[in-house]
Amino acid sequence: MHQRFTADDAEDNGTTQTSPDSTAPEGTVFHHANDGRPLATPWQVATERSMALVDQPLADGYIIDPACGSGLQVWAHALTLSRPAIGIELDPARALASALNLRTVGAMSGEITSPWCSDSVVLAGDGLDAEQALTTALGQASPCVAMLQLDPARPRNSRHHDLSEMRPALDHVLDAWRPWFAPHELGPAMLLDLSPRLSTDQRRQVESMVDERWPGLRRTWVWTSRGRGRVDRLALWTGPLAADGALRRFVRIPPQLGERPFTVTTHHPTEPLKITVHPPQRGEHVSLLDAALVESGLVSQWLANVTKDKDLRWGVLHGRRPQLHHPHPLRLRPMDQGLVQATGRVVALYQGSLDDTTVQDVVELAIEHRFSSVKLRLATPPERQPAWQGALDRQLTGRSGDRQGFLAQHPNGHTLLLCVDAHNGR
Repeated sequence: MHQRFTADDAEDNGTTQTSPDSTAPEGTVFHHANDGRPLATPWQVATERSMALVDQPLADGYIIDPACGSGLQVWAHALTLSRPAIGIELDPARALASALNLRTVGAMSGEITSPWCSDSVVLAGDGLDAEQALTTALGQASPCVAMLQLDPARPRNSRHHDLSEMRPALDHVLDAWRPWFAPHELGPAMLLDLSPRLSTDQRRQVESMVDERWPGLRRTWVWTSRGRGRVDRLALWTGPLAADGALRRFVRIPPQLGERPFTVTTHHPTEPLKITVHPPQRGEHVSLLDAALVESGLVSQWLANVTKDKDLRWGVLHGRRPQLHHPHPLRLRPMDQGLVQATGRVVALYQGSLDDTTVQDVVELAIEHRFSSVKLRLATPPERQPAWQGALDRQLTGRSGDRQGFLAQHPNGHTLLLCVDAHNGR
């Protein structure tokens, strides 16, 4: 059985905690339970993703989220698309938090009496028991699912996620809700939020699960990034959500609220990138690019707009700092700035790695080459990074240097690259 909540009858019984969201309108606080705050989608990301669905031709009916957690993504969909939703959460405390957040979103938008809000429901119970969930929410079960939103739970702090670790299991969710989609000529609309660490083979497994149930269903893979050298979201959009026929899309959420996201889209298969490690060279340019852009396979399409260089060599493809080597500076437009962690020209080489015994050597090399600031842009032990960055900051600040730059690690693993920022120009 499922316990039913609405925006009108949900009451905080002390089992939830409130937390402000810096990406939501000022003064907005959301409810979370059982360590749900770190798992919640930031409001800015949730609403930007929903905005991308506005022009998609959904069937009539409800948005369903069978593992809604705190509910921020499903309520962003409901608000943006102006249609009611049903959020289902196995944990009763989180289900209550989701219902309280439904009321918060309705009040925040001034639409708490609008049909999308007043007709939306939260259920505490099994998200795989689709028939019982629809009966409890609506009084009867019928094919009324306009869109399925799914963000299954995954192990936290895991470097590699396996499909079998998702809860609820993806294949079980697809089977449970398959009979209840409202008819649509493009098939079921699904937004399947998956681990951003899925490999190419694992993405193919997901596609196979979908094809087994809906052969030939149109789909788009969407990578979303907020910068910081990581892939924040990886999702598969299907049916009407992939109506433009795009195979892949990259979305960079801007740091400033109110700015529109930057997107790169392709309707064609992408060629895999290859690593080419060459000896370190003074004078060449090194760029550390957005990890999600590289993972999406769309970086070559983007590079064609910012450089005419043909001699592009990838030193690092995976991890937080994909590293590109090229002869000339990138010609970055304002919209491109958020896709580059650092870019500059190599002015000095240091043979060795960065550690407690060599950080002073790096400081002296930076002073010799007139640097007033050098940022560490390489993998370092978390417990030592503040001390090493602090040593650079203290000893370079106030000197006569006129250069700013960064320190990167050459792919050979035993050479450090001291680079002057491209905008520094000297």
